[in-house]
Amino acid sequence: MSNSALQVARTGLDAQSERMRVIANNLANVNTTGFKRDRAEFSTLAYQMMTAAGSRSSAENQYATGLNLGTGVRITGTGRVTTQGSLSNTGNDLDLAVEGQGYFQIARPDGTTAYTRAGNFHRSSEGKIVTTDGMPLQPEIQIPDGAQSITIGADGTVSVTLAGQAEPSEVGKIETARFINEAGLQALGNNLYAETAASGTAQVGAAGAEGRGAIRQGALESSNVNVVQELVDMIETQRAYEVNSKMISATDEMLRNANQQL
Repeated sequence: MSNSALQVARTGLDAQSERMRVIANNLANVNTTGFKRDRAEFSTLAYQMMTAAGSRSSAENQYATGLNLGTGVRITGTGRVTTQGSLSNTGNDLDLAVEGQGYFQIARPDGTTAYTRAGNFHRSSEGKIVTTDGMPLQPEIQIPDGAQSITIGADGTVSVTLAGQAEPSEVGKIETARFINEAGLQALGNNLYAETAASGTAQVGAAGAEGRGAIRQGALESSNVNVVQELVDMIETQRAYEVNSKMISATDEMLRNANQQL
């Protein structure tokens, strides 16, 4: 029994250590554009059934509750919290934010499409709209050389004003993607996500239509990490880790006493 208590407490230490890692990652990304915080999700391990509920305790009676001993806990996954972060105005023409559901589409070097909420875009040497890492926005949009101003509408329409022209010219349209289960997207790093079987197929189209959020130019979406909540979770995790550590010490002391008595 005591050896089992050691094992159960050890699973508690492992689970709380992993939760602390999730919290640390949230806090580390508190200033990351478009970052969505993660939440550690726990579940019990298998139970050992010593006595089944309803089994016979005697010829006339049966156990009302039975005897089941748990074997510990584990983290089953990290649920992504996809609530909207606050929008901050930057005044930069190529800083974009999605108000509501939706992701910008990014072409990766391997030919696949990734998705991001980070709209801090730039112009490449060829005039293409790209991420900080130089990956182009999809559909590809090229800003003509000499463009005096860039205007991006709520529906993603990109227009530029060229020298000598009174009216702006449309050069492309930014399409966004939404997912039935956006929490099921796979995080790739560099603020990028990949489609998975859990997320469902990307539903691509004009911003502001069919459930996709509108695009706001000159603004960026902040991380949705709440520092105060993360600190509370950190303290709670630390206390739980300490309790499990004390359980191991107490069980070890019980074993030592038992050995001395035998």
